[in-house]
Amino acid sequence: MKRIIFLNIFISLCFTGILVQAQLRLPAIISSGMVLQQNDSSALWGWSGPGDKVFITSSWNNHTDSTITSNGARWKLKIKTPAAGGPYNITVISHNTIQLQNVMIGEVWVCSGQSNMEMSNSWGEKDTKTELPTCATNLIHFFQVPKSTADAPQDDVRAQWVSCDSNNLKTFSAVGYFFGKKLQQQLNVPIGLINTSWGGTPAEVWTPDGLIENSEPLKTAAAKITPAQWWPNLPGQTYNAMIAPFTAFNIAGAIWYQGESNTTTSDTYNKLFTTMIDAWRAAWKKDFPFYYVQIAPFKYGNNNIGALLRDAQTKTMEHPNVGMVVTTDLVDSVTNIHPSHKKEVGNRLANWALAETYKKTRIVYKSPEYKSAKIKNGSLVVSFNNVNNSLQVRGNSIKGFFISGAIENWRPAEAKLEKGKIALSNKEIKDPLYIRFGFDNTMTGTVFSTEGLPLIPFRTDNWPVDQAPVK
Repeated sequence: MKRIIFLNIFISLCFTGILVQAQLRLPAIISSGMVLQQNDSSALWGWSGPGDKVFITSSWNNHTDSTITSNGARWKLKIKTPAAGGPYNITVISHNTIQLQNVMIGEVWVCSGQSNMEMSNSWGEKDTKTELPTCATNLIHFFQVPKSTADAPQDDVRAQWVSCDSNNLKTFSAVGYFFGKKLQQQLNVPIGLINTSWGGTPAEVWTPDGLIENSEPLKTAAAKITPAQWWPNLPGQTYNAMIAPFTAFNIAGAIWYQGESNTTTSDTYNKLFTTMIDAWRAAWKKDFPFYYVQIAPFKYGNNNIGALLRDAQTKTMEHPNVGMVVTTDLVDSVTNIHPSHKKEVGNRLANWALAETYKKTRIVYKSPEYKSAKIKNGSLVVSFNNVNNSLQVRGNSIKGFFISGAIENWRPAEAKLEKGKIALSNKEIKDPLYIRFGFDNTMTGTVFSTEGLPLIPFRTDNWPVDQAPVK
């Protein structure tokens, strides 16, 4: 008799286990409070028993879609989304029912990078402090991805969608918040922000490891990364755990603030960065816009390594559908790698998105950049792109320009503003040929467009640059 009872219990437990495994489940990114991309199709996916039929009904049209779970216990389908609005409900039914509430339809952006993207009010970021009393809104939702790594792409994370309020904002990316806030105000639609960032991380860890292993230059550079106690260093580790789980989730685009941890391998950063961008777009199967922040001036321990990394970031602007925010003027101190004010950084990123992605007019969003130079009466007269009529100078004189002749001999240039152009000269350089502007670790902005955007640091030479330790 006892054997029969134990056998029945064993069979019952086994059967219960099968039912538990067969229960309908959703990943964290598909949950109450999520924001879906408007006027598009959005994938919903999850797990259930093999061969189970899954029904999905959305409250914006009361239409029901259905699909069959695969023999791998996975299901996925796409639903059409309306114009921005909400809150809505989505009902998902199989053996059990999941009710998703407070679902908003709007614009979804990924916010990623290292510490300057991660930085929040809890870090001491100053601009969000004044936002806390009035920031609560159901029109901005956060999805904070926890720090984690994996050796292979994962399909879920431990996180949840939350509405913006004073408590949730304290620990959310300040740059991401201000970016999202400006988009929400200008577009008048709900905004979903997925923050997946980790201070100190090199770009290699955000790039699929196979792409680095199959590129000799990137593989060699990755081997130079010094392991640290506080962040991962192996290629693909955060991509697998913090990007891959939601590459099926439809997004409008991505913003990025990173580069400080790649200053010792700046010669391959442009290739690495564009490889990462293309890998993300391939994973999402979407050529989404990618807007990024050029690293700020900082007193690094080696000469010019910050300048070289910024130069690599400038070259990335040649890649399709990208844009770069310049921050040489947004610095408290060049001894602090974490500038404490992030509102203007977020606003400048938002201006790129408003102008390029959402086609809003009358927005000045591009910094002045070097165009060409002509020799005139012993001076180099420099022309710039993205200058309407003139430039402005902050301070008593124009600083940061150096010139050289055909043989390398850099001398500080006397710079004169001439109707949107700048004439450069030095008595020691009779035949000036090459120019460097702001090309060191700590040079802060001195030349601006009339709208207040700083000139992009640049150089016109390709000579080797001193990267020796600072004495």
